[in-house]
Amino acid sequence: MKIYPVILAGGSGTRLWPLSREALPKQLLPLCSTFSMLQETSQRLSTWSELMPPLITCGNEHRFLVAEQLRAINIAPLGILLEPEGRNTAPSVAVAAHFLLKQDKDAVMLVLPADHVIADVPAFHTAMQRLLGAVELGALATFGIVPTGPETGYGYIRRGRALDVDEGCYAVEQFVEKPDLATAEAFIADQAYSWNSGMFLFQAASYLEELRAFRPAIADSCEKAFSGAYHDLDFCRLDEASFAACPAESIDYAVMEHTRHAVVVPTEMGWSDVGSWSALWEILAADADGNVVRGDVYSDHVQNSMIRAENRFVAVIGVEDLIVVETKDAVLVVHKDHVQRVKKVVDDLKKNSRTEHMNHANVYRPWGSYEGIDIGDRYQVKRITVKPGGKLSLQMHHHRAEHWVVVSGTARITCGKEEKFLTENESTYIPIGVTHRLENPGKMPLHLIEVQSGGYLGEDDIVRFDDIYKRS
Repeated sequence: MKIYPVILAGGSGTRLWPLSREALPKQLLPLCSTFSMLQETSQRLSTWSELMPPLITCGNEHRFLVAEQLRAINIAPLGILLEPEGRNTAPSVAVAAHFLLKQDKDAVMLVLPADHVIADVPAFHTAMQRLLGAVELGALATFGIVPTGPETGYGYIRRGRALDVDEGCYAVEQFVEKPDLATAEAFIADQAYSWNSGMFLFQAASYLEELRAFRPAIADSCEKAFSGAYHDLDFCRLDEASFAACPAESIDYAVMEHTRHAVVVPTEMGWSDVGSWSALWEILAADADGNVVRGDVYSDHVQNSMIRAENRFVAVIGVEDLIVVETKDAVLVVHKDHVQRVKKVVDDLKKNSRTEHMNHANVYRPWGSYEGIDIGDRYQVKRITVKPGGKLSLQMHHHRAEHWVVVSGTARITCGKEEKFLTENESTYIPIGVTHRLENPGKMPLHLIEVQSGGYLGEDDIVRFDDIYKRS
């Protein structure tokens, strides 16, 4: 029986704004170490001999970042499934099940969100091994977390009778939605409840069988989406129309709350879903005053706070129980008791058609990145970095001209029918309407300054004629 990790790397992590944004969500950020949460989740499994390479599901817009982060830690995934749009976890797991069954009719899926923390990996491994006997008999198993307090931000699982297959395994009696404080306190006193971790172990065929029984519309849409899937570079693209027609629902609502085959193993493994800034403060190492500090920070008479400076010097004096997060284009200051309200900031940004919830000042592309430096009436200045071997699309703009100045590295530039090389302190001009391309043929990163001028400077003023990354 082969076990295939399925890492769910979709989602936008709005409660960790301004660090987590649509274009660079929390699962792709280094929140707890120098590695991103996706990298930590992948590395956590790399020493388990019984596991196959991971299968990743993610949104189309994150595909290159996901692939690059896995390459950086020398992990070759079994595949990267691209979801045309977010439809929640039940469809994500369903298309992953179809992918695995095409290769192994007896495939067992270890379903893991990419953005969770597990401090005690051996305990996690032991819990998985305890569940294998039940899974082999067709159970849909989940990992329950032994509560450390009356948490109102998690769902709960009430365990029923003990199973004979292995010590510590129980039938699930009930799934419970996030409770109020009084109910959560009653759950803790009862001692029969665990936090719902959102991590699962089951046979791919068993999951699809239960999905067809309880949510036939999801099962049908996902089967059609995978049947129409096609390969694009290193990615597997689902049929867009079929997946878009799929109802959006979590695996808990769609299957786990209805199946008679749900099994839970309560475990203590230092787990957190890092669902808020206060949750992140709790799991990171604090100083003697209870403060978690990152970046260029001065603090005086500060207690039990998190201060994170990404770019500028931040001074905090005479406060306690605060979260302070600084980025290039936004600053968040919130009391730890109100961190769940951060999502309302994101909602307001969307309502007012702002962009601070979408992109950081530094925007990543498969060829490198760019950062806005200045913008004014009819002009915009960017700092562009192109990775070695990186190549922008062959493109044209209807409304803007561009002036490029090389800061370091070597650039190969196509402008109309002309091709030339530029090095440090050399520049070129790209007129409006002229086909052009920028690439880095060297071994070192290429850095340049781009000055745009024209009546419209939006990123959607790009007509692509050729693109090695197959973007539309």
